[in-house]
Amino acid sequence: MQWHHMTWQEVEKFTKADSAGSCAALLPVGATEQHGPHLGCGMDSEIAEKLSKSIGEITDIAVLPTLPYGCSIGHSKKWPGTIALQPKTLIDVVKEIGDWVAYSGFKRLFILNSHVSNFAPLRCALEMLRAEHDDLMVALINSATISERVRERHFWDADDWHANEAETSLMMAVAPEMVRADKLKESDDPDRTENCVFSHPVNRTSLNGVTGKPSEASIEKGQELFSWMVSDLSDVINKGIKEQPPLPYSYHSPINSDK
Repeated sequence: MQWHHMTWQEVEKFTKADSAGSCAALLPVGATEQHGPHLGCGMDSEIAEKLSKSIGEITDIAVLPTLPYGCSIGHSKKWPGTIALQPKTLIDVVKEIGDWVAYSGFKRLFILNSHVSNFAPLRCALEMLRAEHDDLMVALINSATISERVRERHFWDADDWHANEAETSLMMAVAPEMVRADKLKESDDPDRTENCVFSHPVNRTSLNGVTGKPSEASIEKGQELFSWMVSDLSDVINKGIKEQPPLPYSYHSPINSDK
């Protein structure tokens, strides 16, 4: 169910075959940004892509092409490799993608976010989409917090984690070409954000763009974590495909209307 592999007739058939109005699409959103000395700059997009493809194979959902750019302005210009969108740009891009998903006949849109700083702009896009398209339900899911066990693994070595053990292990398991194994031992950098009042850019919290312990990563840890993410996300998707609004009222209904 890869969207860019389908013809328009196949997309139309997919939406019209769903009499219950549960036809759904999944939009993976990543980023292109520095990930320390040991990981490729496309790590976030890679995990969004790999995870979405796996989900598309086991759930009845159309998977849109991965958006490889995100809101990475907090990584500063200290290290080359980051290509960032402004928050307002990401809002507009995702809102317009969602518009066209709705025009194609889909009733549910899951946004899978694999970069922490994308969350606020994506939430804004969600607000705009659900207000404009009365019959489109939109969900925003962060890949690192799909479930409690997935969250615990990501936060194991740092609260302000980045390019840490979890992300490095994931790349070892699903995209080993992204990992520079000879750089792992020198890449560890501690979390310096404890007790901070302000949200500081990465150039003021990390010496090399890393926060955490990538030296503790392994293929086995990555395989286990990725299997959890696939299993737990598929549960969320399947639940969402069946979900109906608690009340049937239209967003545009007058105050005294029963419809």
